Amino acid sequence: MWDDSRLVDVLRIEALLDALASEEPAPGSGSAAALVGAMAAALCAKVARLSADGGSTAQAAALCRRLTALAEENAHLYATALGELAVRDDDFKLGRALEDAAAAPLRIADACADVAALAATLAERGASSYQADARSAAALAAGAARAAASLVEVNLGMTGGDARVHLAKKLTEQAEASARS
Repeated sequence: MWDDSRLVDVLRIEALLDALASEEPAPGSGSAAALVGAMAAALCAKVARLSADGGSTAQAAALCRRLTALAEENAHLYATALGELAVRDDDFKLGRALEDAAAAPLRIADACADVAALAATLAERGASSYQADARSAAALAAGAARAAASLVEVNLGMTGGDARVHLAKKLTEQAEASARS
């Protein structure tokens, strides 16, 4: 049990890890990035709660829910894009599916940048005993933002100079700056 102060059972994540390691294309790295971001947000919620910061607790919980939903959305959109790539009978539908597949990782990168910023604030203002957890959350969120941004680039990079690719890179830079602070 998680509320047991003895050994913590971390095996509950095995089904997720099996799904990520499976031969199925989805869930993949976009969903993994979203879930890493959600874990970072959950750490922020812990630090905020232990620091008696109700506003940050609520913000972290909302980001955690947002990223968890994005993990599922990303898997669905990626599977749809792969289906359109396999058929290749309608260029418009294929282009739309690839754009949709890029939109979810962009939202993941955006949410992860928000988590990293919150974590940096908590590392500065949170209870001193838990500031290391907040710094770790910022690092996790920054890594997740970078992973998501790379997927945006893969899906849209062929169009050359797409503003969403630049936005994804900017979000990654913001997240990494938060993690360094």
